[in-house]
Amino acid sequence: MTARTAIQLGPMPLGRPMETIDEIDVRAPIEVIYRLARDVERWPDHLPHYRYVKFRESDGAHGGIVEMSANRPFGSARSLRVDWPTWWLSEMSVNDAKPSIRFRHIGGITKGMDVEWTFVATGNGTHVRIVHVWEGPRVPILGIPAATLVIGPVFVHGIASRTLAGLAAAAERESNELLAGNHG
Repeated sequence: MTARTAIQLGPMPLGRPMETIDEIDVRAPIEVIYRLARDVERWPDHLPHYRYVKFRESDGAHGGIVEMSANRPFGSARSLRVDWPTWWLSEMSVNDAKPSIRFRHIGGITKGMDVEWTFVATGNGTHVRIVHVWEGPRVPILGIPAATLVIGPVFVHGIASRTLAGLAAAAERESNELLAGNHG
């Protein structure tokens, strides 16, 4: 793994044909869920649908070039379950001052997709929101329909919603353990 200067992806480029939003309220302090989300290499420890996450290049500021692979499951435990493997390569930047994480896909079928994770403290914990925006694959006529009708709602949402739920559960467990340790 080579080191590089910190990646700065800037604000999200909104107004693209494909936009998916996944969000959840987490009963844990912002510091806990943000730390878990930022530590992408440990996602497979908390998320059974993630095959692997590894930095190809680190920027020394929790960002860099990160390679990710996750399964998009179809079916259920009671029926035939099929895992569809996905893979992508992203630039990743973090903003600790205003807790947020940005990704820009630079490899894979979703090349050009921009992603933003935001974290807002609430009275009961933290509201976490993931926004994915994309022009679609560069396939004439079929690119935008593929992105808006299949890739976004089926694959992106299918993986992001599981990622949010899994990291939320891990943050809530950790938060409850800390509370139990402080009061026990």
